[in-house]
Amino acid sequence: MLTRRNFLKSSAAMLPVMAFSGRRALAATHIPIGVQLYTVRNLTDQLPDVLKQIRAIGYDEVEAFSGLYSRSAAELLGMVQAAGLRMPSGHFNYDGLSDKFDYAKQLGLKWIVCPIITRKLWDSAEGFKAAAKQFNAWGKQAKAQGQRFAFHNHDYEFKEFGGKTGYDVLIDETDPELVFFEIDCYWVAQAGHDPLKLLDRLGHRARLLHLKDRKPGFPPSNDMSASSAHFAPVGQGNIDWKPILALGQRLHVEHYFVEQDNTYGHPIESIRSSYQYLRPLLP
Repeated sequence: MLTRRNFLKSSAAMLPVMAFSGRRALAATHIPIGVQLYTVRNLTDQLPDVLKQIRAIGYDEVEAFSGLYSRSAAELLGMVQAAGLRMPSGHFNYDGLSDKFDYAKQLGLKWIVCPIITRKLWDSAEGFKAAAKQFNAWGKQAKAQGQRFAFHNHDYEFKEFGGKTGYDVLIDETDPELVFFEIDCYWVAQAGHDPLKLLDRLGHRARLLHLKDRKPGFPPSNDMSASSAHFAPVGQGNIDWKPILALGQRLHVEHYFVEQDNTYGHPIESIRSSYQYLRPLLP
């Protein structure tokens, strides 16, 4: 028989369980935001301090880039962990990537990302088909050692060859179980395309997003020239972020990295501004 005393005792006993469940639910809804460390590449001689500053802003993660790989994996990973950050992903240049799989494994990366294909492959559909074939091989190799492979875009991939872009070739010619995509929203917009539509098209193949904004009033490009650089902190340009981030959450995008190829002002202040805009939009 349920008496008032028994009810109160059972309710009291449940309080720790409820509190734990609440904390677990809160943790489950927290979406981490990271920084691609290329943004602070001119400060990497002070990397331990820079990483602590990134963590102090509120960032949870960082993404590595090739300029850091002169350090041993143990040294680099130790710096990241000492700052209270995680490093789930790293960029590795197309040329030489095949030799970096052991290093990526030692870093404990979940994602091996190719940030740009070699220049000689940019100018034909056949070049992109060759890159796609290589991506399939790297995707298979990454999977074999418990990691995944992704490609990060710029604007040159959206040049058309007979009505089909280089990026179309990469999507169509790669194995969806082996090759995924890190969408750089700025460069998609700079190429004259809509990042939201591309994210919707890729669906669950889009596992990572690069977030940087684009100043309005400039023409699109496909050439990666200096005239293509119109970067702004997230929330200070003309990219409509709210639907992109909402779709990213519905697709369970795994990682969101703030990046600016160049900042107009101190890079730490730039990533601080981006974080302050993004945090209310990503629970």
